[in-house]
Amino acid sequence: MRYRLFLSWLSPRFLAHVFHGLACALALLTGLRALAADNAPTAAQVAETEAALPDLAKITPFARQIPVVLVTRDPRKPETWTKLKDFWNEAPIESVDPATGAKITRTAVYIKVPLGLNTAPTIPVENPLTKEKVLLGKRLYFDTVISSNNKVSCASCHNPALGFTDNLKTSTGIFDQKGGMNAPTVYNSAFHPLHFWNGRADTLENQAQGPPQNPVEMHDGKGIPWYQVVTRLRANPEYVEAFAKVFGTLPTRDATAKAIAAYERLVLTGNSIVDRAELAMRTRVEEEGEGKLETSAADFSKVLKEAFAAKDREVLGALGLDSQEGKGLEKVTEIAAAIQRGKVLFSNKARCNTCHVGDNYSDGAFHNLGVGAKDGQWPADGDLGRFGAQATGHKNPSLVGAYKTPGLRQLVATAPYLHDGSEATLEGVIDLYNRGGNLNPHLSIKMRDEPAEREAAINGQTAVIPRKLLLTPEEKKDLVLFLRALQGDPAPAILSNP
Repeated sequence: MRYRLFLSWLSPRFLAHVFHGLACALALLTGLRALAADNAPTAAQVAETEAALPDLAKITPFARQIPVVLVTRDPRKPETWTKLKDFWNEAPIESVDPATGAKITRTAVYIKVPLGLNTAPTIPVENPLTKEKVLLGKRLYFDTVISSNNKVSCASCHNPALGFTDNLKTSTGIFDQKGGMNAPTVYNSAFHPLHFWNGRADTLENQAQGPPQNPVEMHDGKGIPWYQVVTRLRANPEYVEAFAKVFGTLPTRDATAKAIAAYERLVLTGNSIVDRAELAMRTRVEEEGEGKLETSAADFSKVLKEAFAAKDREVLGALGLDSQEGKGLEKVTEIAAAIQRGKVLFSNKARCNTCHVGDNYSDGAFHNLGVGAKDGQWPADGDLGRFGAQATGHKNPSLVGAYKTPGLRQLVATAPYLHDGSEATLEGVIDLYNRGGNLNPHLSIKMRDEPAEREAAINGQTAVIPRKLLLTPEEKKDLVLFLRALQGDPAPAILSNP
């Protein structure tokens, strides 16, 4: 009888309940162990948060997607650009639905790329711009949820109100830790081929993935950084819904980086007094049918007067002029001549254009100016700059202590300067260049006096000799005024207002 009762306990249904209970207990035990191990995820769980294939059924239907189109000023057909009233413009666009082949009319955002930026940023084929994606990226950019302690956001160090920097010598990160680098501006970062001062990221998408896993910037040093970021994002129903509409997935590291990069690609600035004078010059030459394509003091005077008439506070304020009260209007001729002299110096005696070239005034390359050198030597405990970031097998000793050439737009808003924030003023930066940088064995060839070095070699001496510019005090002032004249329009509220 007892034997039969025992066998009844082993019925399939009973055993199923037993095994189910054991499975639940095992799952609970596994969960408790995970919690005990700081929620340590498995490799599969981490991989699932890195990237995912999209569920096309969840993405906003093609007909309701709002693409972003970047429009630059084409000299051959300027009216297309000119007719755009603002930086951000919404208007119809004709499209072909890829699923049906039908022609449809959608709404698009037309971005009026600022004057002076003659090319638009390159958009990766895998990360096309849409309004939804850009605004999702903006939300992530301002959200402290990205940091472990929920107190630091991208905007903490790259604040739109402070020129997309923090105006500090070096930035303050998680738990009030001080970093070793000055926060570079996000303005026109889309034009840089490499990112960070040492160029260790080759795209904005890769750059966006750096700070959330940096123990000085955003991560508390515990666990797997990006797994934790994504977990926090997935705990927010609004983010879950937004990522589904834009990417067709739950929040992932891949999608988060793409959204932030999409936003940052639109943080553009231009339309400075220098850009306006360049356009005025070209218009003048075309109308006269003769003349060199070179600006004159009269071109700068013309656009300065127009800026006063428009009460353009941003560009006039950078030059120390009061657009509201009209104070300084009587100095326009004098200031225009000084800016023109500074422009000539920039490309000649001061040799600035050996590195600061193109629409964004940067060659995208890396140079050792001796910033951080002591007593003619590169400090043994110092950062190695580009050399330190280069892959093993590709390290170039000539790039020890070399840092990326920054763009020169919005300089008035983005002080202090250089990779370590060591120069508080533009005047200080000019003095650094005027003395040929700071002597050290790795000084960039563009900062060196090669004829003097060759002469020393003839005499049997090997020496690194900085090239002094020998600028006069008045020339320094004119050069600084030209750099101030590169201050352009700030980002519009739709991008800069949290």
